[in-house]
Amino acid sequence: MVPVTFFRGSADELWEVTVTTVALKDVTKVFPDGTVAVDAVNLDVNDGEFLVLLGPSGCGKSTVLRMIAGLEDPSSGAVLLDGELANDVPPRDRKIAMVFQDFALYPHMSVEENLAFPLRLAGVDPAPRGERVSDVASALGIGDMLARKPSQLSGGQRQRVAMGRAIVRRPGLFLMDEPLSNLDSGLRAELRAEISGLTRELGVTTIYVTHDQAEALTMADRVAIMRRGVLQDVGTPTQVYGRPATLYVAAFLGSPRMNLLEASVYVHLDRYVALHLGEQALYLPWNDIRSRAVAHYHGERIVVGMRAEALTPVSPEAPGDVLRGRIRYLEHHGHESLAFVDIGATAVVVDEMAGPVDGAPGGQRGLRRFGQVVQRITGRGADLPGEPAHASPGRACSATRAGTTDARRSWRCGSRRTRPSPRGTRWPSPYAWTPCTSSTSAGTGSTSAGAEPRSGVAGPGDGPLPAKLPKSSVRA
Repeated sequence: MVPVTFFRGSADELWEVTVTTVALKDVTKVFPDGTVAVDAVNLDVNDGEFLVLLGPSGCGKSTVLRMIAGLEDPSSGAVLLDGELANDVPPRDRKIAMVFQDFALYPHMSVEENLAFPLRLAGVDPAPRGERVSDVASALGIGDMLARKPSQLSGGQRQRVAMGRAIVRRPGLFLMDEPLSNLDSGLRAELRAEISGLTRELGVTTIYVTHDQAEALTMADRVAIMRRGVLQDVGTPTQVYGRPATLYVAAFLGSPRMNLLEASVYVHLDRYVALHLGEQALYLPWNDIRSRAVAHYHGERIVVGMRAEALTPVSPEAPGDVLRGRIRYLEHHGHESLAFVDIGATAVVVDEMAGPVDGAPGGQRGLRRFGQVVQRITGRGADLPGEPAHASPGRACSATRAGTTDARRSWRCGSRRTRPSPRGTRWPSPYAWTPCTSSTSAGTGSTSAGAEPRSGVAGPGDGPLPAKLPKSSVRA
């Protein structure tokens, strides 16, 4: 354990916090009915790190949290706290504080009594107990509510009390199980900023469970994504979003989700590589490193991924490759619009909860003809549904091999953005899309400008990761 000292309140008031490391080694949980809730999870959480466990309902993330807290016993594997085996350590001796989704406040106690309750159980004297409660209440903005009962508080205030009851114990580890899921969206945004800032100020290791991607991507130092009890990917928010490790993660993260399209690879006389998307094609020069990454898949199918923000409207006369399609409909979101464009390619459909098909990781369920791509448009102006459109992907695409998607891009990729049209006007019709200019290849670890190589995943700047599609999952 590493002792960390920091100031809270007045400069002469010191708190000492024990920062805890957590390690899960092949942790598995099988319930009596045979349900495998967690399947051989290996995960390390560093000192003072804010790690988010992200996944859909039923993926096993809360079960992982409960095993760390000692509320569930692992069927096999080891839970290590500060390098020491904790499988048989009672919850009360783990120096852990847990915040639950339903607040778990005592309704007959005041806010002050709820905050002081863990200190009273620990035998802390009344004077220091009161000082600590007052300090925590002030830090959380509930100092004027100490005499109230939980029934007299709003949902956000009750969650602050629940947070305060965890903080007042000065734990070595915070565990938070979807603490904001019962709150409205505005309050969630406010509290997630408070929680993130407070835990970093305290320097306490935090494991936070959520199904909300916005919470995960904005709060986490690292994100661990789970599906059906299996850990799919671990990395910084930028890494898991831009360079997902599996096809499932590529399809799961993002709103809208990544555009995943079937493509056929053809090598033309060692001069260029063509990626055929339906009746259209993208052409990669032979000296492009991504060409060499996919060239040995000549005549086979791969999966190409493009983020909506990696596509930019351009004129049909723009240089480079152009994908043409028809706008099916538009979604207006105030500051931006989403254009759903049918380009006549075959979309790859990934089911969040279904098992893998034909050995392809990520839950690939099949393909859908006449797939459409989704593109972000800044501003409200846009072509009308049904009008023709064109797309110029350039170096936008990334591809997958063995179900592993690699789609490294910055958030906006440096793509040329079209200036928003004034309200009431329309985009030039037809228009096209120019995606970003970076992706990665298999088997290398070299890095392009501004990129971070990931352990176990190809380094960025080296071309796309190709993946053969299981032929049995392709409909004729």
